[in-house]
Amino acid sequence: MLKRTVDDNARDDKAAMLHQLLKLTNRLMAPFSTHLSHRYRISLNEFRMLMSIGALGQTASHELAETTGVNVMSVSRAVATLERHGRIEVVPDPKNRRRKWLTLTEEGRRLYEAMRPQTGKVADYLFSDLSEAETTQLARILTHLIDTLEATDEQGRSLFLERTKPE
Repeated sequence: MLKRTVDDNARDDKAAMLHQLLKLTNRLMAPFSTHLSHRYRISLNEFRMLMSIGALGQTASHELAETTGVNVMSVSRAVATLERHGRIEVVPDPKNRRRKWLTLTEEGRRLYEAMRPQTGKVADYLFSDLSEAETTQLARILTHLIDTLEATDEQGRSLFLERTKPE
């Protein structure tokens, strides 16, 4: 008979928490899927990019990838679709030819303003049962977890990807 160790139980508990975080992420998308995606004909990644560009005012694709945690290829696809639908404008940076500035068009601003209150409603509902101290603690924990996932070694490689490689 195989005997389980304390380390095995702790690893199982952490894996269960990871699955809870994934479930939380999926549940958070329900209001978007139910109320926004069909109404505004916008995908989840397009929504994320549009809302980020709207909040930042002007940004570049690589900055969107860093800000949102979405991979560069997905950002590129979302940006191309937003531009094709007239929701953002892509303008070369005269100081750096490789950089392209992304800004909302008039249509993009209209859409951003229409969808922004929904983000607030979701946040208000999600955190409504937490005290101010719990909200502050959660913010610290989330920042710490994101910092852990974004840490790099001396060569700039992701420690997360390096340390989670399959054997």
